[in-house]
Amino acid sequence: MNTYTEVIEYLYSRLPVFTRDGASAYKKDLDRTLELCAALDNPHHKFKTIHVGGTNGKGSSSHMLAAILSSAGYKTGLYTSPHLVDFRERVRINGEMIAEQFVVDFVNAHKDLIAEVMPSFFEVTVAMAFDYFAKEGVDIAVIEVGLGGRLDSTNVISPQAALITNIGMDHMNLLGDTIQEIAREKAGIIKANTPIIISESDSLTASIFEARAEELQAPLLFADQVYKAERISREAAYQSVHVTGPSLNNLFKLDLKGSYQLKNILGVLAIVDQIRKMGFDISTNALETGLGNVQRLTGLQGRWQTISLDPFIICDTGHNEDGIKEVVKNLQEVSYKKLHIVIGVMKDKDLDHMLPFLPSDAVYYFSSPDMPRAMTSRELQEKATKYGLSGESLGSVRHALEAAKNAFQGGDLIFIGGSNFVVAEVLQSLA
Repeated sequence: MNTYTEVIEYLYSRLPVFTRDGASAYKKDLDRTLELCAALDNPHHKFKTIHVGGTNGKGSSSHMLAAILSSAGYKTGLYTSPHLVDFRERVRINGEMIAEQFVVDFVNAHKDLIAEVMPSFFEVTVAMAFDYFAKEGVDIAVIEVGLGGRLDSTNVISPQAALITNIGMDHMNLLGDTIQEIAREKAGIIKANTPIIISESDSLTASIFEARAEELQAPLLFADQVYKAERISREAAYQSVHVTGPSLNNLFKLDLKGSYQLKNILGVLAIVDQIRKMGFDISTNALETGLGNVQRLTGLQGRWQTISLDPFIICDTGHNEDGIKEVVKNLQEVSYKKLHIVIGVMKDKDLDHMLPFLPSDAVYYFSSPDMPRAMTSRELQEKATKYGLSGESLGSVRHALEAAKNAFQGGDLIFIGGSNFVVAEVLQSLA
């Protein structure tokens, strides 16, 4: 394989991909990741890491941490998933995506190993990221959990500290039907004698994290019990947030403008305090620069992102109960005459934990992302009607967005969401 396009097509065609295939692509152990890493001389042992898990907020939190660390002068790796536009978004150093040639060379060099181990797409990507970070000599890498925690491929690392954000109802077919069961899977990233930060304390899950931390003698902190954040204002380009904590009494300008970032920033700053104690030199200026420029420094997209002013279009990747509640909360803070919602979901999505929270006074444009796992727009329309949500079944995301734009009038708002892949198709069309 000579080209980047050929290599990506090979990975997608030969390997199980969760975003395409769903639960059948989810490997419930770490065996293949460990085997791949061993064959690569265990690259994940050659640099420091921070591990970030949770249901919602782990992506934003990972990008904020990476922006802060790079602003502090550290060569910072960042591994996240899924990507929205380009596969290389998953693997970055100081915001720069992994080189296409590295991807090509890695796959060609290890094609026989991949054929022998038969890993998932995600497992190969994790091993590739670790190999890249080791070869490039990063000082530290922020590693986002893909799904769950205990059995996620990223859980082979031994981090400096770990962060668990929100725990919510998502991927129940794989992680459990209750908040407690899901929390136990997320708690699987807690390591012996390693600081663990929980962004949001919850009476339903606190005891699970406390028991696991005590068992492993891991110092535990619930960030929202020690740190407080209050929004002072929200402008077009940023929101001003006042944060207090053990060593903080600061006003930060965040370029990530979603209200949910007030929850995420607590865990992020708690992690920063932890690694400062380990010798990392992170100044207040680095905090301000990092938090104020996350999108520019890391390439993060899809988090309450304004993609057009005329017509006025906002997108967000929130796609489960807590994510949708936050979307609705943010919609309520925006002035508009009529709300148009372009929405699509995956077949395995539990819509009982999503549709009831969406606004019934919006006009809906039901769509189906271009992938086998997607629910048809017709089926989504039928299910949504039962919750009082009305609109048209348009088939593709492109047709749904075109219909929303045609219906748009001055003063209206078009919101795009329901799935990472709906947002991804829209962003790809703009790339």
